[in-house]
Amino acid sequence: MPHWFPSPSTHLMWSAVALLVYVLSTRVDQLRRPQTSAIAWVMGLAMLPYLFLPLYLFFGRRKLKVPRVARAPAVDANAHWAATLIGSFGLPPPRPTVVQFHADGAQARAALWKTIDSAQNRLDLCTFLVGDDLLGRELLERLTQRAQAGVTVRLMIDGAGLWLVRHPSFAKLRAAGAQVATFHPMLRLHPRGTRNMRNHRKFVLADDARLWSGGRNFASEYFRDDPRDGAGWIDLSFDLQGEVAADAARQFESDWSRARRGTAGRVIGRHESIGSPAQFLPSGPDQSEDTAQALLVAACYRAQRRVLAVTPYFVPDESLLMALRLAALRGVRVTLVLPLVSNHRLADFVRGRALRALAGAGAQIRLAPQMVHAKAVVVDESLGICGSINLDARSLLINYEASVVFYGAGEIEWLAQWIDALAARGSSFVARPPGLARDLAEGLLLTMAFQL
Repeated sequence: MPHWFPSPSTHLMWSAVALLVYVLSTRVDQLRRPQTSAIAWVMGLAMLPYLFLPLYLFFGRRKLKVPRVARAPAVDANAHWAATLIGSFGLPPPRPTVVQFHADGAQARAALWKTIDSAQNRLDLCTFLVGDDLLGRELLERLTQRAQAGVTVRLMIDGAGLWLVRHPSFAKLRAAGAQVATFHPMLRLHPRGTRNMRNHRKFVLADDARLWSGGRNFASEYFRDDPRDGAGWIDLSFDLQGEVAADAARQFESDWSRARRGTAGRVIGRHESIGSPAQFLPSGPDQSEDTAQALLVAACYRAQRRVLAVTPYFVPDESLLMALRLAALRGVRVTLVLPLVSNHRLADFVRGRALRALAGAGAQIRLAPQMVHAKAVVVDESLGICGSINLDARSLLINYEASVVFYGAGEIEWLAQWIDALAARGSSFVARPPGLARDLAEGLLLTMAFQL
């Protein structure tokens, strides 16, 4: 045995200490983990505590210290089951709102500029990344103009997003009086392992009353989705007006305070509106429950006719995969649209096991020839979800995410037709039995997929 390797008794002691830290932190904070994640951490801490204990302390948390909400009070018996469930998480009820979905990148870009230009007093933006390209630079130029016009402008970008792509300079924007904040900077130590919690929410808020949101980051590829343009990505976004926008503004205030390590944000007034009912749905470490995950699992079990979904990455945990499989086995039309090849090859590799299980249950899996970055789910004719949430464990259980739940027939049918049209352009997934090497590799990678 090398002289630098600890003795068996020392190794056993450190393994016991590491496992004790895991057990105590899990029990004290009442953390719930998928089985594969729990097994991976326990095995690593027992076998290599010197490596995995620092990793656990750095990356292991997935929830902040937030109070658990009390049981929801009695609601109208005629309320939609999803509204009742979301309300039980302590989140705002459905609000009437006027929604406009963006069928392509050109519409999304025009709506983005219109939202920014409409701001008279306040303009808040939250994004995962801003690209140093034509779209990113034009965005900063328009924000600079609004700041010079006296509008209060705040831009918040995730720390990991700043590292993943080259971003334009924010100096001119700051010089105009705008504030730029980094959410969890990568080079700053954070308490209790929050570096692993990425803010993937995407908001543009004008005067707390107009919201532009969806799956698009602020880079050219997210707005250039012509099928003839191989560099463009298919994505989905929307804009709306009314109290749902105010609910998103309240969430932005909370995120901004966390990014700036400040106190609670300002009070957001009410913004009455008309239109179809919709409900703001944040998920992530700042929620006591796994809100989006719970809604999706419940929706699959309640589905009677169809479950349509589009996502760039499909690495669900066992509960969501089981809910989808059982829906398909019950005769529900389950249609899942994915890119044939995404921008994350590891996600493409590990998705095979879940896709084979779904295909075996009778689900329709369609692979689009272009990169698809859109995120949306439709259940029957009564529920539509659109926003930043991918159908993978990181997005559903670790990241800060946000979507809007739509209850209006027109909005639900628009999303359904959009997903079906995209599915028609794709090819069918063919499930083939994996070889031993691939099966082992998928299983090994899936144990850590929750943290990737």
